[in-house]
Amino acid sequence: MKTDLNKNYWEHRYQNDQTGWDAGQVTQPLKEYTDQISNKELKILVPGAGYGHEVLHLAHLGFENVTVVDFSVSALRNLKARLPEKCNYQLIEGDFFEHNGTYDLILEQTFFCALEPDLRPSYAQHCFDLLVKKGKIAGVLFNFELTEKGPPFGGSLTEYQNLFTPYFEFRTLEACYNSIKPRQGNELFFIFEKSTTAK
Repeated sequence: MKTDLNKNYWEHRYQNDQTGWDAGQVTQPLKEYTDQISNKELKILVPGAGYGHEVLHLAHLGFENVTVVDFSVSALRNLKARLPEKCNYQLIEGDFFEHNGTYDLILEQTFFCALEPDLRPSYAQHCFDLLVKKGKIAGVLFNFELTEKGPPFGGSLTEYQNLFTPYFEFRTLEACYNSIKPRQGNELFFIFEKSTTAK
């Protein structure tokens, strides 16, 4: 397990342009998913958004209530500078696991895979806690062998089923057909709905 994936680590990566995971634009799975959401008043959380290309796309689509939580102040400043002036999104420098709020939707784009793997149970629990009744978490998860080398850290469909089943009803968990080229064959698209029976 890596022990240096803290605020200083991520801030250093952004300050030194060491952001090889950044696609430069909203990725197609997130674009197509958010394009079809009609309710623009949904409260949406994007944890670990980095430069926030999906957040910019939400602004373009007219979503009104979006919150971003990220360790890196440099990434947040970059995102704020590119958001429309009229956009009142909440950009919070902080730790996702210490964040409190209530959301209809959590968007997942390369945050989960950047966490130390032993934090994954806490991630599933905290997402559950942050969502309203029948709230959803949606996005992409990597589908390649989990090793100690990372980030990004991989995982498998079976692992994700075991991890999220206690908290969520699975609406979709399948191979992405529209991944960007470097990630083709290595991504799963998912939509999980907060379970009404979990505690």
